[in-house]
Amino acid sequence: MYGGNWFNQGRRGFGRAPYNFPPQNSPATYDPPIVSPTQEFVRTNIFNTYVPHIHPSHTTTVNRHMIHNQHYFPHTESVVNECCETNTICGTPYPGWGSSRRRRR
Repeated sequence: MYGGNWFNQGRRGFGRAPYNFPPQNSPATYDPPIVSPTQEFVRTNIFNTYVPHIHPSHTTTVNRHMIHNQHYFPHTESVVNECCETNTICGTPYPGWGSSRRRRR
């Protein structure tokens, strides 16, 4: 080495800065496009519609007159008190019993 920097070796002269060449523009190249998945946005529009629903009803009042027929069967009772008598002859009566003759004294 001849006392220069290592990056100046082999270049035009020793210890000198390298030449800066103007940049060269190559024709532009294009890669295929990278398409991200579609991002979905939802916009909601609300339209209010009023639909009348009619539910008719009717009440009929019935006044019922009830007739309650009451049937009576009056009944009377009477009581009859009877007295019955039996006579049983249990043996032979003494002589003269039952005769219509009265004994005289």
